[in-house]
Amino acid sequence: MHYKDKKILVVGMGKSGTAVIDELLKLGAKVSVYDGKSEEKMDRYILDIVRDNHLPAYFGREPEDMGYDGLIISPGVPLDIPLVKRAKEADIEIIGELELAYNLCKGKFIAITGTNGKTTTTVLTGEIFKNEGKEAYVVGNIGVAAVSKAMEASENAYMITEVSSFQLETIKEFKPLVSAILNVTPDHLNRHKTFNNYAEAKAQIFKNQDENTFFIVNYDNPEAYALVKNCMAQVIPFSRKEVLEKGCFVKDDEIILKDDTRTIKVCHVKELKIPGLHNLENALAAAAIAYWSGISHDAIADTLKTFEGVEHRIEYVETIQGIRFVNDSKGTNPDASIKAIEAIDTKIILIAGGMDKGSDFEEFIGSFNNKVKYMVLLGETAEKIKDTACKMGFLNVIIKENMELCVEKAFEIAQDGDTVLLSPACASWDMYPNFEARGQHFKDCVKKLGRTLNV
Repeated sequence: MHYKDKKILVVGMGKSGTAVIDELLKLGAKVSVYDGKSEEKMDRYILDIVRDNHLPAYFGREPEDMGYDGLIISPGVPLDIPLVKRAKEADIEIIGELELAYNLCKGKFIAITGTNGKTTTTVLTGEIFKNEGKEAYVVGNIGVAAVSKAMEASENAYMITEVSSFQLETIKEFKPLVSAILNVTPDHLNRHKTFNNYAEAKAQIFKNQDENTFFIVNYDNPEAYALVKNCMAQVIPFSRKEVLEKGCFVKDDEIILKDDTRTIKVCHVKELKIPGLHNLENALAAAAIAYWSGISHDAIADTLKTFEGVEHRIEYVETIQGIRFVNDSKGTNPDASIKAIEAIDTKIILIAGGMDKGSDFEEFIGSFNNKVKYMVLLGETAEKIKDTACKMGFLNVIIKENMELCVEKAFEIAQDGDTVLLSPACASWDMYPNFEARGQHFKDCVKKLGRTLNV
């Protein structure tokens, strides 16, 4: 679609929605906006955007007239709301911000999804491309809307894009040069209803790919690898457990890249700076993505050996009186938090809880293996997690009203050499606007505690 003078309704006023407005106005579209929240609950900067650009706005109410040429929907907006149903009945084109970015961009897309590890793998992949001297933009679900960089990117650019299942629900022609599914474990069941629906949403990432493109997939995750039967791209597996005929794998504690003609030793596993077996998987995925995108193995090796991770993902914060504090606010589902627990090599006082996404917490509690000494809970799921823990015989559980009290209690319980780990196993939206705000608040509470004790 050419957007000049087209009537477009932007649905959802989060980061992607406001970025869409910016780009559509540059293209000369006639933009209207909708959000389910009332005007009184909208952030001031959104109201300023609407006022400054004289945009028709519908906050907490639907437009009566559906005479639009298209709807562009934010990933946080469910597709079963009445407004979207009306648009479908009126045969109005509905796409998401990712699809718009793809339509506007001259560069190539590298698309990375999975239940866990997306952010680390996306940032690491972006660093590899940049170290090779490529024009690369790290965008998507990571916090920078892809559309905000789409028209800036040249035809030689790479859009290294973290993609969520929500974003994949609204693609039409989106066709990455390289796609990747890192893993698939139960998550977002409050939105997708079933695990099968969730897995199928992830598989959308390769639906338009062909034999001239590549699909990177975790050989060790059966749920992810089962999706390859429907993939037309060249399938490149990665594995930390098996030696593969082709792909990226570990052999004799070396990361190996193997294609049809070459076997390349990239680096020793111990040279990675990011901790945990899950981060080894992320490194294997990033190496495969980069290599099959044409990046040299030297740039891959140099980056793997220097990359120190991302904020809010098993991030060291501070040590107070011999007790380490680690921020894993990005642990927004049980599987992610299990990986964080596995990555810590001391006894743990665990701070967990948050918004309920319909997760089951039995496997999470079962992963404690005498490593987690105590659990301090907060948020919407606190009672649910406590009930599960008690049924499974883990009785060292306390519920606190807020993060500051959780940090104080965890420090009180902890002993010299222990780690206080924030890894909520839940989304943040019951108490915080996002996991970043939650992680920052945890860090602020830790620093406040340190200052108090040093007075």
